[in-house]
Amino acid sequence: MATDPKTYETITGPGGELHQQTAANGPHLTTNQGIVVADNQNSLKAGARGPTLLEDFILREKIFHFDHERIPERIVHARGTAAHGYFEPYPAAATYSKAGLFQTPGEQTPVFVRFSTVAGGAGSADTPRDVRGFAVKFYTGEGVWDLVGNNIPVFFIQDAIKFPDLVHAVKMEADKGYPQAASAHDTFWDWIGLMPEATHMVMWQMSDRTIPRSFVTMEGFGIHTFRLIDADGKNTYVKFHWKPKQGLQSQIWDEAVKTAGADPDFQRRDLFERLDRGDYPEWELGIQAFDEETANGLDFDVLDSTKIIPEEIVPVTPIGKMVLDRYPDNFFAETEQVAFCPGNIVPGIDFTNDPLLQGRLFSYLDTQKSRLGTTNFHQLPINAPKSPVNNFQRDGMMQMNVPKGRANYEPNSLNEAGEDAGPRECPVKGYSTYAAQDIGAEQGDKLRVRPESFADHYSQARLFFRSLDKAEQAHLASALVFELSKVGLEHVRKRVLSNLVNVDPALAGRVAEGLNMDVPAASATAVPVKDLDPSPAVRIIGGPLEKVTLEGRSVGILIADGSDGELIDRLTSEIGDAGGKPILIAPKVGGAKLKDGSLLKADAQLAGFPSVFVDSIALALSAEGTAALLKEAAAVQFVMDAFGHLKTIGATDAAKPLLDKAGVEKDAGVTGLDDGFLAVAGSKRHFDREPGVRMLA
Repeated sequence: MATDPKTYETITGPGGELHQQTAANGPHLTTNQGIVVADNQNSLKAGARGPTLLEDFILREKIFHFDHERIPERIVHARGTAAHGYFEPYPAAATYSKAGLFQTPGEQTPVFVRFSTVAGGAGSADTPRDVRGFAVKFYTGEGVWDLVGNNIPVFFIQDAIKFPDLVHAVKMEADKGYPQAASAHDTFWDWIGLMPEATHMVMWQMSDRTIPRSFVTMEGFGIHTFRLIDADGKNTYVKFHWKPKQGLQSQIWDEAVKTAGADPDFQRRDLFERLDRGDYPEWELGIQAFDEETANGLDFDVLDSTKIIPEEIVPVTPIGKMVLDRYPDNFFAETEQVAFCPGNIVPGIDFTNDPLLQGRLFSYLDTQKSRLGTTNFHQLPINAPKSPVNNFQRDGMMQMNVPKGRANYEPNSLNEAGEDAGPRECPVKGYSTYAAQDIGAEQGDKLRVRPESFADHYSQARLFFRSLDKAEQAHLASALVFELSKVGLEHVRKRVLSNLVNVDPALAGRVAEGLNMDVPAASATAVPVKDLDPSPAVRIIGGPLEKVTLEGRSVGILIADGSDGELIDRLTSEIGDAGGKPILIAPKVGGAKLKDGSLLKADAQLAGFPSVFVDSIALALSAEGTAALLKEAAAVQFVMDAFGHLKTIGATDAAKPLLDKAGVEKDAGVTGLDDGFLAVAGSKRHFDREPGVRMLA
């Protein structure tokens, strides 16, 4: 039944969140049992900063229904790929945790890692503007540990009770069934505009972080604050970071769009081909380690998942490395059936009272039963621990084990020294929860509240934007213009702009100009917005993880009839020696006839292999080959896109007519194919070129 929108009014809650309150003639929000909901923004906690309570039937019903909405495809993170590998700890790891996988430097623990997009279905493309999942399953000697995070260190919401609303808003619109795998639509931005706590995450989402070049050139984060417990029972608060050895690298938006059209499986294919050729990707696992005193001295609450701890305040300490070295043997059996649960932890690792984490501990286990059809999903080979499993949990659908013994309960007195007795608890070796006496003291009235320490929704969003390189700021502003240009409801665009004013008035002005709208007055904030010190660590361009190297990157060498075989041999050899991947591209996949009359087979056909697939290009062309390619639209577009996507272009003198027709102008990224080409090809993109090739906000 349609409801008059005038019956709603928006009020600000104590934590700065916005509530839609109904007038007397409007409908009330209820549970599935018809019970009117008083607060749909906060889960029930023991004290404002205490743990979420299992008795919260509203939270449980809402997430329970959400978890079972789609079968069997994952509701979020449906589009993914994965790889096997191993983790090795560094000596520093044992300082912080008694977990067995951290005790012996160099000892390898098997891992399975799944990368994914969030919003799209399993059949969507790899390269939309979207957050990427980064989930790691450690098969330790003490059981399975799942570190389930994203390539962004913060999240949209502070409390898990809002997760179904977030995903409903960002998924395809309920009446239309589109857009797929995109956030540029009315429902998402309507919800974002009403949820100021999501503003910081939106800055990250609109940045280049959400259009990564490859899965192996992105960071991973555990997002939440966790605890590590050492052998003496000492508690250290930590945030987990995965730092890619390959460095950070993203695409240009136009490049990401064209990549999706040319190869929807581009990132999945990239990971497979890297593993297939032995180019094993590697990450360092690092932690930001801090104590109660440090936590209390910060300008925000470390239990708030919409906040980062800048690395300039708490540096990241490397505690190990992860190497991926094998693609799954069967995509369905492993990549699709793998079940990650944040509640899977081992002795030496523990939770905090982060209300988003607390809700995830319930949600994931429930979701896996829905997806995989049985409580015995943990027996599937990809999910099964590599340590012994002994308990009395028997029967159920798809039971794959054959338990022995007469007793299936505990305690029992059947032959206590024999097999029939079954396993028993072990206080010495068993998992024990840390007795928290500090962050989020687990005492207090039962309340549906957001702690006041969660109320600042804009200061860190401002910190992120002002920390970026100028080119990244322009990309972020342009992304907002693109997204909001797809929003048909003017009041939604105005509301988002009013939130952006609180982040940075200049940013709001750039976006408003791009929309040809006025900059609205700033919306009210629950607490004053602070000007925090910039954090250069969040940058991609000029940041600590920017790599200037050819290692792990590809060079597309365009050849045609009359090309010089000696030049091609030199280029391929030098690129390979530098750790890069040379790819020969010709008008026909059968190859090209070189100037000495020999036929050189190509790796790819020009019309089916645009330059978005490579990191730089080399035009190893003769006058004869250039003349033929001037009549080939794919060749002109190949060069034009490489130039527009700010990549290095090396070319023979004979190829100049093709450069001219593609609109290439001479700059530091356009070189000859002498010895200097490789040095330039291994550099970053040429962002100084960008203002001359596209209009940015």
